Order: sequence, then C-alpha cells, then structure tokens
Amino acid sequence: MLLIVKKMLDRLLESLVITVMAVLVIDVVWQVFTRLVLKNPSQWTEELAVFMLIWVAMLGSAVALERGAHLGIDYFTEKLSARLRLYTELFVFCAVAAFSICVMIIGGIDLVASTLQLDQVSPALGVRVGYVYLAVPVSGFFILLYAGVAFVERSGTMINSKPAPVTVPGGHTGGVSQ
Repeated sequence: MLLIVKKMLDRLLESLVITVMAVLVIDVVWQVFTRLVLKNPSQWTEELAVFMLIWVAMLGSAVALERGAHLGIDYFTEKLSARLRLYTELFVFCAVAAFSICVMIIGGIDLVASTLQLDQVSPALGVRVGYVYLAVPVSGFFILLYAGVAFVERSGTMINSKPAPVTVPGGHTGGVSQ
C-alpha cells in the first residue's frame, strides 16, 4: 500500500516539475518574442520566469534525490569500501532528513507564514510572495520522504546482507567473519 502511495506521489511530483518547466519555457519564449520581434517587452514574464525557476529548482532537487542523481552523494561514496559506503549513505540520508525537517519544512512554513502575514505582493504579477515561497516546505516534504525511503532501503540492505563467501586455498568457500 505504501509503495502505491509513493509511486503516486512520484508521478504527481514529476508531472508538477514537467508542467512548471513547460510554463517556464513558454514564458521565456514569449519574453524573447515580445522583446526582439514586437520591440515591446512584456512586463510580467521576467517575474514569472523567476518564480517558475524557484519551483523547478526546489521540486527538481526532490526528484533528483529520489532518482539518486545528487552528485555529492554518489561522488564521495563510490570511493569507499562497500560497508563504509553503506554507513556513509545512512548518515547522509539522516543529515538530509534533518536538514529537510529543520530548514525546509519548519523554516519554510515560517517563511511562508511571515510573508503572507506581511501581505507582500510581487510588483508585476500581483501574486502574494508567500505562495511562491511555498516551494520550500513542499519540496522539503518530498525530500524528507525520499531520504526516509532511501534510509529504510539501505538499512534493509544492511540487515539482509550476508557476508560474501571467500575462496580459501584448496578451493573451499566460507563466510567472512566479522
């Protein structure tokens, strides 16, 4: 059941990133068209592009974590032994989850609430800026979810893994004692 919910959330997140990216591309193309062809640049397209870029970057980072595409996690851990790599990955996912909770979710909710309370409005679009900043706690939720799933999967690997058989002189195999 949880796997089905996760897959639905994955599809929702990926669809949202695709949609926001498509809006961003259309917006930038329109901005270039109005500036270069019509010689009358649109006033709202730059602001919309910035807002869409914020959402794409934040949500895209969650998609990257879910796919294991974060360079920092792969680059350093690939240079370690298998056991140390596993412990390092567990630590990294705990750190990512802690950052996600403390900074992105709690801090993001505080940021959204304070900007909504101040009634800060963007100049060109007239959008309340708190809704733009909502990208931080939303992506924080997804990053927390994916870090938790990765932690559980890696923990299961550690628990279920058996020592690799070692060939000893004479052709016999035996488990490695630790």
